[in-house]
Amino acid sequence: MIQEKLRRNALFLILPLLAALLSFFVLAGVASSSEFHKHSIAALEEKQTTVLELSAASAAASAAITLLPGDIATPVAEKLADLSGYFLIVLCAIFLEKYLLTITASAAFHVLFPLACLLGAAYVCSQKRFFRVLAWQLACFALALVLVIPSGIYAASMIERTYQASISETLEDAKKNVAEVETDATTEADTDQKSGLSGLFSKVKDSIGSAASATLEKFKQTLNNLIEALAILLVTSCLIPIL
Repeated sequence: MIQEKLRRNALFLILPLLAALLSFFVLAGVASSSEFHKHSIAALEEKQTTVLELSAASAAASAAITLLPGDIATPVAEKLADLSGYFLIVLCAIFLEKYLLTITASAAFHVLFPLACLLGAAYVCSQKRFFRVLAWQLACFALALVLVIPSGIYAASMIERTYQASISETLEDAKKNVAEVETDATTEADTDQKSGLSGLFSKVKDSIGSAASATLEKFKQTLNNLIEALAILLVTSCLIPIL
């Protein structure tokens, strides 16, 4: 009776076993290769470059604004310096996604899919519903592992394309403001050395003070822009993959 039943279900028994072998020996090697994920890796590396540039811009802006006279720029400088730590979190998330691309694919095709196929074969032999349910659950979980990061990268890229111009403009404004402050600081130092008249020196100081206030406002806008860029990156690099 049992032999007749196995003979009748031989095809349904062999197919899951062949699928398990195919998954372990063929699909696992292909899906876990860097070449297979080259487009996703390229997108992550592009985002990584953007994060590094934004982090460098926030650090440079924090250092540059301290060149302004007095302590009026200290709170803004501290906020700009704090942003570098948050950009580091985003950078770690990007590296994690890059490594998990191959790790999750390897785990899915080396372990989960073959195990699901074996449970399917066990269901054919025993007709116990437990094996069938567990096989489907493992197969769905493996599929989710394989697709979660590529689909997250695709969704994130759609959002980032919308805000790419804004992020690029933020970088350019930050670099421009840093360059202006460094130039003004050099000019101020030269003026202090060359000025021998106290009246002229006072006028120069007043001019520098008004320029410093205007520059501080520019850096406040830069801070706001960097926070906006950070929020976008946190959503696309951390929140979307988690969801």
